[in-house]
Amino acid sequence: QVQLTESGGGLVEPGASLTLSCVLSGRPFRSYAVGWFRQTPEKEREFVATISWSGGTTYYRDSVEGRFTISRDNVKNTVYLQMNSLKSEDTAIYYCATGKGVTTQKAGYDHWGQGTQVTVSS
Repeated sequence: QVQLTESGGGLVEPGASLTLSCVLSGRPFRSYAVGWFRQTPEKEREFVATISWSGGTTYYRDSVEGRFTISRDNVKNTVYLQMNSLKSEDTAIYYCATGKGVTTQKAGYDHWGQGTQVTVSS
């Protein structure tokens, strides 16, 4: 059974940093791309970042480019999302997901975690 577990969310002030983790079990980790998405009550789930199985290819949404960094450790079956210079508009539930290829589209991912809440507020 494929399972993704996110962690690392929390409440931080604007300008702070957080690192989210996503641990995958139940499928060969190094064979799949992993993406991070986020969702608020007002918006549909949106793409944040993605990384190829090798880690050699990454994509980011424009609003996080330069502030967020996605990386993976194929030995630990874990993908990380390092988030710096956080803004109030980054507040959301963050989800990780796995898929066959690197894509910014939700439809390209077939397994999802339960999400971790990130709140940026003073």
